[in-house]
Amino acid sequence: MYREWVSRRVPGATAWIRSVPPPGDNHRVVPDGCMDLIWVSGELLVAGPDTAAHVSTGAPGVRYAALRFPPGLAPAVLGTPAAELRDRRVPLDALWRPAEARRLAGLGDRAARLGPVAVTAVLEEAAAARLAAGGGPDPLAARLVGWLREGRTVRSAADRSGLSERQLHRRCLPLFGYGPKTLSRVLRFDSALALARAGRPFAEVAVHAGYADQAHLSREVRALAGVPLRALV
Repeated sequence: MYREWVSRRVPGATAWIRSVPPPGDNHRVVPDGCMDLIWVSGELLVAGPDTAAHVSTGAPGVRYAALRFPPGLAPAVLGTPAAELRDRRVPLDALWRPAEARRLAGLGDRAARLGPVAVTAVLEEAAAARLAAGGGPDPLAARLVGWLREGRTVRSAADRSGLSERQLHRRCLPLFGYGPKTLSRVLRFDSALALARAGRPFAEVAVHAGYADQAHLSREVRALAGVPLRALV
């Protein structure tokens, strides 16, 4: 069972819950530019930004409650550059002071008695507090994501930001975990997947998402997701 909804406390974030049914399963997580703070049956971990599919094996009965941060926001919450977490799953107590991580885990455990939705509320409250204490996210993050989703080139985005392409690359690493070209590639893939899941023919998906043709779309999907687009849909 999986369910998600828009966070009421953290702008742009998504709260989600998941439980693994018998006899267990393999869950494919594909790159989307996001990072997650996840409570997993009593433990807290951070899922960094992916550059390729990550397949997790879930045992039956395992419960997840999480907060997914939009591209560029998580470092302002976690206090850790995204590049240090690229393609990694890391225990929260490796990033925060152990006592602080244990306190949040304990709050999550107590909330879990009311159900996983209550755990997400605890994570949202903690994230909102850290954002407020840290002064909020870098405003460049949301602007850059918006420009790239519009289909602008990296050079155009750099010009609009008042930075050189090299300077933009350096700014992107701590925000997203990789440079703007990879970010653009991941965002384009994410848009294509959303269109395909909405029922659009793959040839139309390729055009509207900004690929050269359907063959280009197919190559990119296999490279980033490890399986054909039809398998993901």
